[in-house]
Amino acid sequence: MKPTTILIADDEPEIADLIALHLGKEGYRCIKAADGREAVQAVQTHAIDLAILDIMMPQLDGYEVTRQIRERHHLPIIFLSAKASDLDKITGLVLGADDYMTKPFNPMELVARVNAQLRRAQLLNQPAPDARAVIEAGGLIIDPEQRSVWRYGRPVELTPKEFDILYLLAAHPKKVFSAEHLFQAVWGEVYYENGNTVMVHIRTLRKKLGEEHDKQKWIKTVWGVGYTFNG
Repeated sequence: MKPTTILIADDEPEIADLIALHLGKEGYRCIKAADGREAVQAVQTHAIDLAILDIMMPQLDGYEVTRQIRERHHLPIIFLSAKASDLDKITGLVLGADDYMTKPFNPMELVARVNAQLRRAQLLNQPAPDARAVIEAGGLIIDPEQRSVWRYGRPVELTPKEFDILYLLAAHPKKVFSAEHLFQAVWGEVYYENGNTVMVHIRTLRKKLGEEHDKQKWIKTVWGVGYTFNG
Protein backbone atom coordinates (compact mmCIF):
# COMPACT_ATOMS: atom_id res chain seq x y z
CA MET A 1 0.00 0.00 0.00
CA LYS A 2 1.54 3.28 -1.10
CA PRO A 3 2.03 5.99 1.53
CA THR A 4 -0.17 9.09 1.41
CA THR A 5 1.82 11.84 -0.28
CA ILE A 6 1.52 15.49 0.75
CA LEU A 7 2.84 18.40 -1.32
CA ILE A 8 4.17 21.33 0.74
CA ALA A 9 4.67 24.43 -1.41
CA ASP A 10 6.25 27.31 0.49
CA ASP A 11 9.26 29.53 -0.28
CA GLU A 12 10.23 29.64 3.41
CA PRO A 13 12.32 26.49 4.04
CA GLU A 14 11.87 26.68 7.80
CA ILE A 15 8.10 26.51 7.49
CA ALA A 16 8.17 23.72 4.90
CA ASP A 17 10.57 21.72 7.08
CA LEU A 18 8.40 22.22 10.18
CA ILE A 19 5.27 21.01 8.36
CA ALA A 20 7.13 18.04 6.89
CA LEU A 21 8.41 17.10 10.33
CA HIS A 22 4.93 16.96 11.88
CA LEU A 23 3.32 15.24 8.89
CA GLY A 24 6.17 12.75 8.78
CA LYS A 25 5.35 11.73 12.36
CA GLU A 26 1.85 10.87 11.10
CA GLY A 27 3.34 8.55 8.50
CA TYR A 28 2.85 10.83 5.50
CA ARG A 29 5.37 11.13 2.69
CA CYS A 30 6.14 14.80 2.00
CA ILE A 31 7.33 16.47 -1.19
CA LYS A 32 8.47 20.09 -0.90
CA ALA A 33 8.37 22.83 -3.54
CA ALA A 34 10.05 26.22 -3.15
CA ASP A 35 7.94 28.07 -5.74
CA GLY A 36 4.76 27.79 -7.74
CA ARG A 37 6.27 26.22 -10.83
CA GLU A 38 7.87 23.48 -8.75
CA ALA A 39 4.49 22.87 -7.12
CA VAL A 40 2.71 22.43 -10.45
CA GLN A 41 5.48 20.16 -11.70
CA ALA A 42 5.28 18.05 -8.53
CA VAL A 43 1.55 17.46 -9.07
CA GLN A 44 2.21 16.49 -12.68
CA THR A 45 5.00 14.03 -11.87
CA HIS A 46 3.91 12.53 -8.53
CA ALA A 47 0.71 10.96 -7.19
CA ILE A 48 -0.12 13.77 -4.78
CA ASP A 49 -2.96 13.10 -2.32
CA LEU A 50 -3.17 16.59 -0.79
CA ALA A 51 -1.44 19.94 -1.34
CA ILE A 52 -0.56 22.63 1.20
CA LEU A 53 0.06 25.89 -0.65
CA ASP A 54 1.39 29.28 0.34
CA ILE A 55 -0.13 32.14 -1.64
CA MET A 56 2.83 34.51 -1.99
CA MET A 57 5.34 32.30 -3.81
CA PRO A 58 7.86 33.12 -6.57
CA GLN A 59 7.19 32.19 -10.21
CA LEU A 60 3.50 31.37 -9.70
CA ASP A 61 1.42 32.40 -6.71
CA GLY A 62 -0.81 29.97 -4.84
CA TYR A 63 -3.91 31.17 -6.67
CA GLU A 64 -2.44 30.34 -10.08
CA VAL A 65 -1.11 27.01 -8.83
CA THR A 66 -4.61 26.15 -7.65
CA ARG A 67 -6.10 27.11 -11.02
CA GLN A 68 -3.67 24.82 -12.84
CA ILE A 69 -4.14 21.94 -10.41
CA ARG A 70 -7.92 22.16 -10.68
CA GLU A 71 -7.76 21.86 -14.48
CA ARG A 72 -6.84 18.17 -14.16
CA HIS A 73 -6.91 17.09 -10.53
CA HIS A 74 -9.40 16.91 -7.65
CA LEU A 75 -7.03 16.48 -4.72
CA PRO A 76 -7.69 18.45 -1.50
CA ILE A 77 -5.90 21.81 -1.28
CA ILE A 78 -5.18 23.72 1.92
CA PHE A 79 -3.94 27.31 1.74
CA LEU A 80 -1.45 28.27 4.46
CA SER A 81 -0.72 31.97 4.12
CA ALA A 82 0.15 35.19 5.91
CA LYS A 83 -2.68 36.85 3.93
CA ALA A 84 -5.39 36.89 6.56
CA SER A 85 -8.16 39.12 5.18
CA ASP A 86 -11.63 37.74 4.54
CA LEU A 87 -11.24 38.62 0.85
CA ASP A 88 -8.09 36.50 0.61
CA LYS A 89 -9.85 33.54 2.22
CA ILE A 90 -12.90 33.90 0.00
CA THR A 91 -10.72 34.17 -3.11
CA GLY A 92 -8.84 31.01 -2.19
CA LEU A 93 -12.00 29.03 -1.50
CA VAL A 94 -13.72 30.28 -4.67
CA LEU A 95 -10.73 29.20 -6.75
CA GLY A 96 -11.05 25.68 -5.40
CA ALA A 97 -9.17 25.43 -2.10
CA ASP A 98 -10.78 23.14 0.48
CA ASP A 99 -9.45 24.89 3.58
CA TYR A 100 -7.53 28.03 4.57
CA MET A 101 -5.19 28.62 7.51
CA THR A 102 -3.29 31.78 8.36
CA LYS A 103 0.29 32.18 9.56
CA PRO A 104 1.46 31.96 12.28
CA PHE A 105 -0.19 28.58 12.75
CA ASN A 106 -0.34 25.67 15.15
CA PRO A 107 1.32 22.67 13.45
CA MET A 108 -0.94 20.22 15.27
CA GLU A 109 -4.04 22.04 14.03
CA LEU A 110 -2.68 21.85 10.49
CA VAL A 111 -2.14 18.10 10.91
CA ALA A 112 -5.74 17.77 12.14
CA ARG A 113 -7.02 19.64 9.10
CA VAL A 114 -4.92 17.51 6.77
CA ASN A 115 -6.33 14.37 8.37
CA ALA A 116 -9.88 15.72 8.06
CA GLN A 117 -9.50 16.61 4.37
CA LEU A 118 -7.99 13.23 3.55
CA ARG A 119 -10.79 11.41 5.38
CA ARG A 120 -13.36 13.48 3.53
CA ALA A 121 -11.73 12.76 0.16
CA GLN A 122 -11.60 9.05 0.95
CA LEU A 123 -15.23 9.05 2.02
CA LEU A 124 -16.41 10.82 -1.14
CA ASN A 125 -14.37 8.45 -3.32
CA GLN A 126 -15.83 5.29 -1.83
CA PRO A 127 -17.75 3.05 -4.22
CA ALA A 128 -21.35 4.14 -4.39
CA PRO A 129 -24.28 4.08 -6.77
CA ASP A 130 -24.04 6.18 -9.93
CA ALA A 131 -23.92 9.84 -8.89
CA ARG A 132 -27.12 10.45 -10.86
CA ALA A 133 -28.87 7.22 -9.92
CA VAL A 134 -32.21 7.50 -8.18
CA ILE A 135 -32.37 5.58 -4.90
CA GLU A 136 -35.64 3.85 -4.01
CA ALA A 137 -36.13 2.24 -0.60
CA GLY A 138 -39.27 1.39 1.35
CA GLY A 139 -41.51 4.08 -0.13
CA LEU A 140 -38.72 6.65 -0.26
CA ILE A 141 -37.37 8.01 -3.57
CA ILE A 142 -34.19 10.12 -3.56
CA ASP A 143 -33.24 11.84 -6.82
CA PRO A 144 -29.70 13.33 -6.60
CA GLU A 145 -29.91 15.04 -9.98
CA GLN A 146 -33.06 16.96 -9.08
CA ARG A 147 -32.09 16.98 -5.40
CA SER A 148 -35.62 15.93 -4.58
CA VAL A 149 -37.09 13.43 -2.11
CA TRP A 150 -40.49 11.73 -2.33
CA ARG A 151 -42.12 9.81 0.50
CA TYR A 152 -44.98 7.53 -0.53
CA GLY A 153 -45.60 9.72 -3.58
CA ARG A 154 -45.48 13.04 -1.77
CA PRO A 155 -42.57 15.53 -1.95
CA VAL A 156 -40.42 16.11 1.13
CA GLU A 157 -38.89 19.58 1.41
CA LEU A 158 -35.32 19.29 2.70
CA THR A 159 -32.56 21.82 3.19
CA PRO A 160 -29.35 21.23 1.17
CA LYS A 161 -27.55 19.83 4.23
CA GLU A 162 -30.46 17.54 5.12
CA PHE A 163 -30.53 16.21 1.56
CA ASP A 164 -26.77 15.63 1.55
CA ILE A 165 -26.95 13.70 4.82
CA LEU A 166 -29.83 11.54 3.61
CA TYR A 167 -28.26 10.78 0.23
CA LEU A 168 -24.88 9.95 1.75
CA LEU A 169 -26.48 7.50 4.17
CA ALA A 170 -28.76 5.98 1.52
CA ALA A 171 -25.90 5.59 -0.98
CA HIS A 172 -24.03 3.44 1.58
CA PRO A 173 -26.87 1.48 3.23
CA LYS A 174 -24.64 -0.95 5.13
CA LYS A 175 -22.16 1.62 6.43
CA VAL A 176 -22.37 3.25 9.84
CA PHE A 177 -21.30 6.91 9.76
CA SER A 178 -20.08 8.62 12.89
CA ALA A 179 -21.18 12.20 13.56
CA GLU A 180 -17.60 13.23 12.79
CA HIS A 181 -17.61 11.59 9.34
CA LEU A 182 -21.02 13.03 8.48
CA PHE A 183 -19.93 16.52 9.48
CA GLN A 184 -16.71 16.36 7.51
CA ALA A 185 -18.38 14.90 4.42
CA VAL A 186 -21.40 17.23 4.34
CA TRP A 187 -20.00 20.45 5.78
CA GLY A 188 -16.46 19.94 4.48
CA GLU A 189 -14.94 21.39 7.63
CA VAL A 190 -12.74 20.15 10.44
CA TYR A 191 -14.75 18.45 13.17
CA TYR A 192 -14.46 20.22 16.54
CA GLU A 193 -17.16 18.74 18.80
CA ASN A 194 -19.83 19.47 16.20
CA GLY A 195 -21.82 16.33 16.99
CA ASN A 196 -24.73 18.46 18.18
CA THR A 197 -25.00 20.08 14.73
CA VAL A 198 -25.30 16.66 13.11
CA MET A 199 -27.75 15.45 15.77
CA VAL A 200 -30.05 18.44 15.21
CA HIS A 201 -30.06 17.89 11.44
CA ILE A 202 -30.76 14.16 11.88
CA ARG A 203 -33.64 14.93 14.25
CA THR A 204 -35.19 17.42 11.81
CA LEU A 205 -34.64 15.05 8.89
CA ARG A 206 -36.41 12.24 10.72
CA LYS A 207 -39.34 14.55 11.50
CA LYS A 208 -39.67 15.57 7.85
CA LEU A 209 -39.57 11.93 6.79
CA GLY A 210 -42.47 11.24 9.13
CA GLU A 211 -40.58 8.83 11.35
CA GLU A 212 -42.37 10.16 14.42
CA HIS A 213 -45.63 8.66 13.16
CA ASP A 214 -44.61 5.83 10.80
CA LYS A 215 -43.31 2.39 11.65
CA GLN A 216 -40.71 2.82 8.90
CA LYS A 217 -37.44 4.20 10.32
CA TRP A 218 -35.10 5.14 7.48
CA ILE A 219 -32.30 6.48 9.68
CA LYS A 220 -31.15 4.12 12.39
CA THR A 221 -29.03 5.18 15.35
CA VAL A 222 -26.24 2.77 16.25
CA TRP A 223 -25.65 3.78 19.85
CA GLY A 224 -22.11 4.83 20.58
CA VAL A 225 -21.12 4.63 16.91
CA GLY A 226 -23.28 6.79 14.65
CA TYR A 227 -26.03 6.54 12.04
CA THR A 228 -26.89 4.20 9.19
CA PHE A 229 -29.59 3.97 6.50
CA ASN A 230 -32.31 1.46 7.23
CA GLY A 231 -34.01 1.26 3.82
